[in-house]
Amino acid sequence: MTTPDRDPAAAGAAVYVHVPFCRSRCPYCDFNVLTGAGAEPQARYAAAVRAELSRVAAAGPAAVAPSDADAQCGWPVFGSVFVGGGTPTQLPAGDLAALLRHVREVLPLAADAEITVEANPEDVDGAYLATLVDAGLTRLSIGAQSFVAHVLTFLGRGHDSGRALRAVASARDAAVPHVNLDLIYGSPCETDEDWAATLDTAVASGADHLSAYALTVEANTPYGVDVHRGAAAAPDDDVQADRMSAAEERLERAGLARYEISNWARLGAQSRHNLVYWRGGDWLGVGAGAHSHWRGRRWWNTRPTLRYVEQVHHGWPPVAGEEALDDATRRSERLLMGLRLVEGVPRAAVEPVDEAQTARMVDAGLVTDEGGRLALTAAGRPLADDVIRRLLP
Repeated sequence: MTTPDRDPAAAGAAVYVHVPFCRSRCPYCDFNVLTGAGAEPQARYAAAVRAELSRVAAAGPAAVAPSDADAQCGWPVFGSVFVGGGTPTQLPAGDLAALLRHVREVLPLAADAEITVEANPEDVDGAYLATLVDAGLTRLSIGAQSFVAHVLTFLGRGHDSGRALRAVASARDAAVPHVNLDLIYGSPCETDEDWAATLDTAVASGADHLSAYALTVEANTPYGVDVHRGAAAAPDDDVQADRMSAAEERLERAGLARYEISNWARLGAQSRHNLVYWRGGDWLGVGAGAHSHWRGRRWWNTRPTLRYVEQVHHGWPPVAGEEALDDATRRSERLLMGLRLVEGVPRAAVEPVDEAQTARMVDAGLVTDEGGRLALTAAGRPLADDVIRRLLP
């Protein structure tokens, strides 16, 4: 199990790198992605990210959090790097490997830093992954989503279940230490049997980490538009709650312990990078649309990929906006993220909370309030958003 955080410093610091390229946009996706880019735009983008990394690293923490008394001491040691997207593995292996190496060249990374890359199953093979491992890759996160053909078709995925399993096998052959499978449940076309089959196949694959997310309806997506005009069915909340319960039972039985609402892992395979977010740590984000947080200051980069590249090319900061978070907002966000974890959140990090509502949630069996920590119960996790809102003062 993970060690519960006792103070904010225990959350650590992380680096996020955004790579927006995708072969096609999935109908449910509202992430910052760019389709149809060729080799030349991809190469220019990778160069821009390296340039932004160099400038941020050289400027030091005083440039991003000037009010922080510790900023003059330089960057802390970063415990994780996460390259997400989009689909980072749309980049040639050599370009992606160069990006991983560049992070270590310009920022202080822990010797055992967790280095994660997201991938689609159809993008990777043994040779590709061996190149990344040589550059420091320790964790591959594969977007499998389902192992049932008609569910994959509904989700607009470009691979079949066999290709996802071959990607896991390739990762093992390339000696990638940890492999995660991303799954999506609750599609209107999915049956109980479909979800059970997906869980069984995911467990049998040998992946040591599984992330299972409920399908959501985002307004500005093809699926969201179809739901709004009545051309497609929306996910059923009760069905999704049943799917979550099924995942809990099946994965726990297989030895994968739930440590966050949507994440299960074998001992030692938890996502150290995501724990930084959930425990209220700091992170630097680089790339188009990437968000950062450092000591109560939050900022985000220009979202359009080509505009981001041009800004960096001309030496202009690609920051599109920023905000300073007051103490109340930071406590509220700490509660929102921390209660996603099975370990819960230290009371000292989120007080004041609504004590009357907290007592009601405890009496209702939705929250525990023990040992100076608040945590959701198994019954409270499916109702997490509503419970958290009620606890806020």
